[in-house]
Order: sequence, then structure tokens, then C-alpha cells
Amino acid sequence: MNTLAAPGLGTQLRHLIELLDGGVENIYRSNGLDYRPRFTPIVKALEETDHLTIKTIASIAGISHSAASQTISKMTQLGLLESLKGKDGREKLIRLSPRCRSLLPKLHAHWTATQMAADGLDAELSMPLSQIAAEAISALTEQPFSQRISQAHDTKVMTEI
Repeated sequence: MNTLAAPGLGTQLRHLIELLDGGVENIYRSNGLDYRPRFTPIVKALEETDHLTIKTIASIAGISHSAASQTISKMTQLGLLESLKGKDGREKLIRLSPRCRSLLPKLHAHWTATQMAADGLDAELSMPLSQIAAEAISALTEQPFSQRISQAHDTKVMTEI
């Protein structure tokens, strides 16, 4: 019996994200920036506008409302974002802080270097990682993984009966 089973897909993907985001975060840190890769979609959503709602930011960034809310909270604590009350007082509007706006030239340089590194990684692989990721996201949008698991389970259960 093999006690050293190969890591599953979820474990491999988490490790891949750790390697990618960890590398990006190390570069930010080595350049004196208290900034995390997960902040980038939020900053990019806000850099061309005065303010947006969390719901709109989540939609533009392509992340869940919960993830956007948690990230925005952390970024506000770090002084990268500011929140304002909306017109009716119930809505919260988010904008980049002056501090974050002053970091944009450095961030743009980092994003360009990161894209160049990603393009280099893609060139080393048998198929570009960015293409595989886009295809997987598209396929899972069409048919969620939970549905796929249920179908596989039903198929296996039916064949064992």
C-alpha cells in the first residue's frame, strides 16, 4: 500500500497560489511596500474612478462580495482605502486613499514586471497556465464543481448497486 499518495488537485492549486503570490509578495516587501497581491484587483477597479460600492468592486474585480469586503477592510486598516457614506446613508462607498494613489507608479511598475514574469512562465509550460486557468474558470462557470462531484458520485453509486 502506498502511504505517500500524490497530492490532490486542491492541494496542488493551493501550493501553486502560494508559490505565485508568495513570490509577488516577497518582491513588494523587498521594495518596501506593505502590499499584498490580493489588493491588486481592488486597486485596479478603483484607480480610474472616484469611488465605488463594494458590490461593484467585487463585480469588476471578479471576486465574491465577501472576499472584496474582507480585502477592503484590510486595505482600509493599512491606509490604502477610505470609505464614505453614500447618498442615502446606507450605502458605503470606497475610494483609494491619497497614500495609495501616491503608490500607483510603483505598483504599475510591479504589475508590468509581474506580467512579464507570468508570460515567461507561460512560455516554459506545455500550455500557458493563464489559458488553462481561463478554460477551467469558464468550464466551472458552466457546470460548477459541486455538480460534477454529484454526477460522479451518482454514477459510481449506480454502478455499485
